Amino acid sequence: MEIGNHKIWQVAAGDTNRNYADVCLEWDVILNGPGSKEKWPECRDAVAKYCSPRKLTDIKRFAEDIIDGDIIVLRLGTTDVLGVGVAVGNYQWNEEFGDIDGWDLQHIRRVRWIWKYNDIGQKGTQPKFDVYSLKLGDTTQKMDSQPVIDWITALPVSAQMLRRDIMTLPKYSHDIAINDISEHLFDKGVAAGSIASVTGEIDELVRIAEWYQRKDIRPSEAETIAYLVIPLLRGLGWTPQKMAVEWNRVDVALFKTLPRGNEKLSVVVEAKPKDSSCLNATSQALYYAQQPGRDICNRLIVTDGIRYGVYAKVDGEFLEHPDAYLNITRMREAYPILKCCGAKEAFLYMSSDWN
Repeated sequence: MEIGNHKIWQVAAGDTNRNYADVCLEWDVILNGPGSKEKWPECRDAVAKYCSPRKLTDIKRFAEDIIDGDIIVLRLGTTDVLGVGVAVGNYQWNEEFGDIDGWDLQHIRRVRWIWKYNDIGQKGTQPKFDVYSLKLGDTTQKMDSQPVIDWITALPVSAQMLRRDIMTLPKYSHDIAINDISEHLFDKGVAAGSIASVTGEIDELVRIAEWYQRKDIRPSEAETIAYLVIPLLRGLGWTPQKMAVEWNRVDVALFKTLPRGNEKLSVVVEAKPKDSSCLNATSQALYYAQQPGRDICNRLIVTDGIRYGVYAKVDGEFLEHPDAYLNITRMREAYPILKCCGAKEAFLYMSSDWN
């Protein structure tokens, strides 16, 4: 790969607890946040109230210092390179990246990826560098690791790679009201009592969630389950008899019929403390669902009490990405960035009436 006079930047794709590299590679972007206070530099004063000067400098570097044609290295930790590409165009702010598994990452740059770790054609070519070959700390930093630079220089790059069209970003998906969700659930056959219950519960759950946020309180996993997860599931029609907490290592187990048992397990709920990555818990939920005797388990729910990723089994398999995603503090029609439906379908999949 010809580097020439272009700068080389390393950009983090989250961390080992919240990895959004696949989103970056899928949509030809790199991301930075927090980005909920509008675009840079208009957001500077608002962000300064709750972020460090170092973070402000990081966002400024991301928005202003990277230029068209610079080389981008997507990293995770200090040893793993997950993508190499070329920056395209100028800084943008895009609301569709406002909730990437709980992080507001609306600051974006477009990248034409040349090499991707998850590209079938590149299978087996992912390097493993020595510890600290890549730098921890700021999301965006200059790359000065010679082994990494040497590897990038040796990458084969065709003219076709450098000319390919970058992905078109999806149009904005609008927020929806609880009344729209209620109508959808009714049309899909959910019991009127469950609809009334969950719509009445949402206001209280949002109030609790916002109180935690306002007071900067991080409740434990147990408290998250007790005050946020269980009330929502109760509102969606699950009775205490069919809902077991900490059952055979499953955080919350939901049963189709009684008595409780492996052969009656319908839904595995894996919960994490509020503000933790919930989608990162999917593999653990899948492991529990696939234990012997649990063949009728057809749904996975991963949550931090605020955000819910819901997976439904299709043809005996769960997809890699969620079928629906829900943020109870901001309910949206869809999440095209995550390739999934939004609040309407999430509530439906989580209800006891879904089949």
